[in-house]
Amino acid sequence: MLIKNCRMIIDGEEQFKDILVENEKIVSIEDDLSGVSSDEIIDAAGNYVISGVIDPHVHMRDPGMTHKEDFTTGSMACAKGGITTFFDMPNTVPNTITEEALLEKKRLHEGKSYVDYGFWFGGSKADNHDEVKKVQDKVIATKVFMNVSTGNMLVEDEKVLEDIFKNSKLVGVHAEGEMIPKAISLSEKLDVPVYLCHLSTKEDVQYVREAKKKGLKVYGEATPHHLFLNVSDVEKNPLLRMKPELKTKEDNEALWEGILDGTIDTIGTDHAPHRIEEKKAKLTFGIPGAENSLEMMLKAVRCDKISLEKLMKIMSETTAEIFGLKNKGKIAVGYDADLVIVDMTTEEIISQENVISKCGWTPYEGLKKGGKILTTIVRGNVVFKDGKFINKIGKEVI
Repeated sequence: MLIKNCRMIIDGEEQFKDILVENEKIVSIEDDLSGVSSDEIIDAAGNYVISGVIDPHVHMRDPGMTHKEDFTTGSMACAKGGITTFFDMPNTVPNTITEEALLEKKRLHEGKSYVDYGFWFGGSKADNHDEVKKVQDKVIATKVFMNVSTGNMLVEDEKVLEDIFKNSKLVGVHAEGEMIPKAISLSEKLDVPVYLCHLSTKEDVQYVREAKKKGLKVYGEATPHHLFLNVSDVEKNPLLRMKPELKTKEDNEALWEGILDGTIDTIGTDHAPHRIEEKKAKLTFGIPGAENSLEMMLKAVRCDKISLEKLMKIMSETTAEIFGLKNKGKIAVGYDADLVIVDMTTEEIISQENVISKCGWTPYEGLKKGGKILTTIVRGNVVFKDGKFINKIGKEVI
């Protein structure tokens, strides 16, 4: 594959390059590769070409809740949104808290995804640290719910928490309020890296900032909805309920400050779809996010809140580094050809009429896109182009 006329940010400067891909890897990035023969030529036509997004935090609802989403439709939402790799959370039905459940989940999902994927393993209140230890080479990391969850996944007992932490290579936590310093304390005490999911308040950011100053192995994640939406939006749209809940405009700004000063490392969507009928019928926590996350984050680039280079770092490169994906996250020779072609001039409006996810709605209804995803490429294979889905070639990454 040869991708021509790519507008790229290289060392802080806008440049035009051609990218040559062979055997799923980037093999050359040059000013002009028109003399090179290739079976497939794509003209980026001067649009931006950025590294594929790695989403570390999605709930694909498969198995057990596939009326909300399944692995294929969820991967389609990712492809449409410029996400080339996602990590699926363990609170499915059954919970992914045993090796047996994990292996069955992997078997069920093989061949069903348009993009690459990995799996989180779940900690259990019943103390499944032996299971956690067994699967560390088969999963991205261990997820522990310290505030809220379904089934047997809310872990409150101190000894159980320590057992799970000690037997994990990396622990991701759903922690809110006072549970954030508790998670950081466990990480420090047991010398295990901790990944703090979906930070939502000014205080959350400060906890992480202070931990980083101490040199602790602590990573922070923010979601687009906690960056762009707040409590005033819930008054207009009661569907906007999730955990953690939306906070204030001041918290929005604190999260952005955390991104810019390096306190927040990654963007995760916390894609947690429920059908719109379910949301309207009763209070149900969780919103979709994968389909529009990059479009929303590009709004911040368009208004000079963040550079495109910084955006690629927090949505791709740093995520790959934290979770140990050695050949993903950057546009560089030798790396997987995970690429997204983006039109940054669009004035299109986000509408639920175009939603691919089974949930049938978007929390960003009526907002202007920061960019339009034209083409998504996974390991040199086009999986989404001009509104059409091609090549269900996604495979598991470890």
